[in-house]
Amino acid sequence: MILKSLFCLLLVFVVTGIASAQVVPVSAVPQKGYMVGPGDEITGKVLGEPQFDFVATVDEDGKIEVPFFDKPVTAKCRSERELRTDITALLAKYLRSPQIAVRVTERKSRPPATIYGEVRKPEQVVLMRKATLVELLAGAGGVTDEAGGMIQIFRTQPPICNDGDADSNWKPESNAAGDVPSRMYSLSSVRSGKDEANPIIYPGDVIVVQKASPVYITGEVVAPQGIYLKEGGLSLTEAIAKIGGVRREAKTKDIKIYRLKSNSKDRDVLTANYDLIKKGEQKDIMLEPYDIVEVDKSKKSIGQTILEVVAGAARSGVSNFSGGLGTRILY
Repeated sequence: MILKSLFCLLLVFVVTGIASAQVVPVSAVPQKGYMVGPGDEITGKVLGEPQFDFVATVDEDGKIEVPFFDKPVTAKCRSERELRTDITALLAKYLRSPQIAVRVTERKSRPPATIYGEVRKPEQVVLMRKATLVELLAGAGGVTDEAGGMIQIFRTQPPICNDGDADSNWKPESNAAGDVPSRMYSLSSVRSGKDEANPIIYPGDVIVVQKASPVYITGEVVAPQGIYLKEGGLSLTEAIAKIGGVRREAKTKDIKIYRLKSNSKDRDVLTANYDLIKKGEQKDIMLEPYDIVEVDKSKKSIGQTILEVVAGAARSGVSNFSGGLGTRILY
């Protein structure tokens, strides 16, 4: 009786263990792996039956030719395991329990993704799995100091097997022939980790981190130079502060900004009173790409000119007078 009870208890444990082993978390379910696409080379070898071996290239329709079969086999978006199952079923018409190995020996259907522009390590990445924009940016070493505020992604070809991802097949912004669909993402949104700014990158995608556009500040300023316009913009007062401010001789009441006209090399001339802007009596001017800011030298007043002339004449007279006298050494 005791042995029978122990046997029943052991049986309960075994059944419970089997049941629990069948419950597999979703995250633990293995992925399908590489999905075959046009241009890939497929090699099949049948154990003990070399006449059935084959090497085939997936055609534009996603199919391959298998020896001794009139109809091609669909290979597009099939994994090696799925393709082996399909071909095994076909061979079963000629062979008893065929043992076949199917491998993708050359992967040519998916070009690498490319990331370049203002990144520290421009590179091409062969995508063996799904990857995101943030992941590729990190792999490229992040953005440089000259990066602007936008990242543009070009989708050079539709994804081959997108697993029903409705957002994978982008449409071009216009219907013009040859247009490559693309999307723009804000660098600040990417850095903040927003989901909508972290798209999945597919084979063939080209990621361009755009360079910030410059503005140029010249004239009576401490350090004349070009400054990059980063995301968020740059005002006139901020730009002047970045280069150390203006010199004492600067004509701050009439600063000129030369701005490119739309679709032209000509420029409009804007004026700004720097003194009134600092007092809050005039609105600050937001600079635009390729603006040239010129801080002119202020003109001297008549009184300053007369004073300089008189001072110069006095210095000259003293010099001439002292030069015409004899010299005596007093011991």
